[in-house]
Amino acid sequence: MSTSSTSPTPDDPPPFAPFAVTATRRIYESRWCGLRADDVVFPDGTSGVHHVVEISDAVVVVPRLADGRFVLIGQYRYPHGETHWELPAGRLNPAEDPRLGAERELREETGCVAGRLVALPGFYPINGISDHYAHAFVALDCRIARSTEHEASERIVVAIFTRDEVRALLRSGRIVDAFSSLSLYMFFDVVEPTLAHHP
Repeated sequence: MSTSSTSPTPDDPPPFAPFAVTATRRIYESRWCGLRADDVVFPDGTSGVHHVVEISDAVVVVPRLADGRFVLIGQYRYPHGETHWELPAGRLNPAEDPRLGAERELREETGCVAGRLVALPGFYPINGISDHYAHAFVALDCRIARSTEHEASERIVVAIFTRDEVRALLRSGRIVDAFSSLSLYMFFDVVEPTLAHHP
């Protein structure tokens, strides 16, 4: 939906009461993620188990240069063994402010520094199995100011694309990372219409 729409935003659905939890078992834990099993009681009185993946919150950043072009990263992903275009993103450190985390990930993965950071709506990317939350931002008037700082496990290339090229990647389904595609669509729908011009 365009921000130019005059329709009011609908309310959220009325909240349901949470399930009663009778026991919790920790199945696995590492510095990257955890897995727990919660024994729950459903509203009809029957019982069941909810498995919850514990992942720390993350940030994702849409980097836009002062001339209107975008910075994307080509990143290798181990679980499926493929490399795709994505936005810079990553986990927040413990107690790290999301804005500072966004600036850090932007700097580490692209070498960019933002002129200004604008918050986008955040989202739960896998809320059926985790309360993992992504804080989304647009980094406007970026400049490439330094070299990247990739971790040993990261295989990343940095590239610059025009607005039309990014939209073509989205329309063709070539940006398959959900963090990236959702944040880019939100940028084009929520932030871009408010900008004075589109270089």
